[in-house]
Amino acid sequence: MTMLTLDVYSGSSVGYSKPTVGRNGLHRLFAAAIVNNQFREKLLSEPEAALANGYLGQPFTLTDQEKIIIQSVRAKTLSDFAQKVNQALKTI
Repeated sequence: MTMLTLDVYSGSSVGYSKPTVGRNGLHRLFAAAIVNNQFREKLLSEPEAALANGYLGQPFTLTDQEKIIIQSVRAKTLSDFAQKVNQALKTI
């Protein structure tokens, strides 16, 4: 049996930066796409619908720019999708 543990540190770690508050919605979006095949396929094929429906009844808190990027990116894999979103975010 494998046991998963989580160590929490109160101080800062070298090389680690906390996610910015403004990106929590994106983190939730990608987490949902990673754990749920149906949501991932919807995000890749119909990103507008994926955003409109949210995940497990909860909407994603995204900026208008993030929504535009998510809705405009087209990719066949989640990895490719994430790379394209990341590139687009660097330009804003």
